[in-house]
Amino acid sequence: MSVLQDLQTRAAASPACIVLSEGHDPRIVAAAIAAVDAGIAKIILVGPTDEITKQLSDAGRTPNEDIRIEDPATSSFTTAVAQGYFELRKSKGISEKTALKQAQDPLVFSAMLVRHGHADGTIGGAVATTTKIMRAALHIIGKAETAPLVSSFFLMILPEGHPSERSAMIYSDCGLIIDPKAEELAAIAQQSAASCKALIGETPKVAMLSFSTLGSARHAKVSKVVKATALVKAQSPDLNVDGELQFDAAFVPSVGESKAPDSSVAGHANVMVFPNLDAGNIGYKITQRIGGATAIGPILQGLAKPANDLSRGCVTQDVLNMITITALQASPN
Repeated sequence: MSVLQDLQTRAAASPACIVLSEGHDPRIVAAAIAAVDAGIAKIILVGPTDEITKQLSDAGRTPNEDIRIEDPATSSFTTAVAQGYFELRKSKGISEKTALKQAQDPLVFSAMLVRHGHADGTIGGAVATTTKIMRAALHIIGKAETAPLVSSFFLMILPEGHPSERSAMIYSDCGLIIDPKAEELAAIAQQSAASCKALIGETPKVAMLSFSTLGSARHAKVSKVVKATALVKAQSPDLNVDGELQFDAAFVPSVGESKAPDSSVAGHANVMVFPNLDAGNIGYKITQRIGGATAIGPILQGLAKPANDLSRGCVTQDVLNMITITALQASPN
């Protein structure tokens, strides 16, 4: 069974309700149908009722309990959404009139449905920018009480039969925190290890990446990674983590044995923690475009409830993949 098939099977064991804030987009509608057919999730499509109904009709479907339409202009939820948004943001100077207007925004409406428990998670970004998606998630759903921060990761699914014999890896943070301090980097590493265990089902082996391996270079940027590694080891002594490691030392067993012979992570890492967003974003795109990996993300971690972002260049399969991941994040298991 492929990684994606395994993820879908696990999601189907406990289907979640996922609200899609761009329900009028053909890619979103197609993915919603595919998710329901696969038993992964129940779907709420947010947007104009007539437009979404037509798209469903063109696909031979009608709205039902598995694929619902909620139009903020007419929904029975809108009044409660507006009031809830007002209570949430009145300390920031939001008036009731402004809150009612904001309730018509599909991103706000969708995030409030999750906050109020009418859905288990939300996804957007096929049309809206990442900035708008992140703002709605952070302002409305918010950080989990136990989380030190909200960060992101990509689930990188390697081609079947990859020479490394790996099937999937976690890359973080590749989408949110631009230049994390050592304390933030340590938190990202621990969140990403938890995400690895939850999604890939493997024991995390966390590599704190740098341009240096265990003292081969000296620089303030290396020192940051060294400090972050020490913090992770102190805060999570049972977590298998090492650093600073260069990517080849973390990924290739022979190089890891040569550069870090006493490391249990070197050469076998399945969680790659990049020192900043420059490295992370470039790294995941090289792995995707040259290495042929499937990149799912950015997936947010540390929120009170799941909310995730899509690329505006996404295709239906990308949306289906993100529905699967979001459903799994919402699962109590």
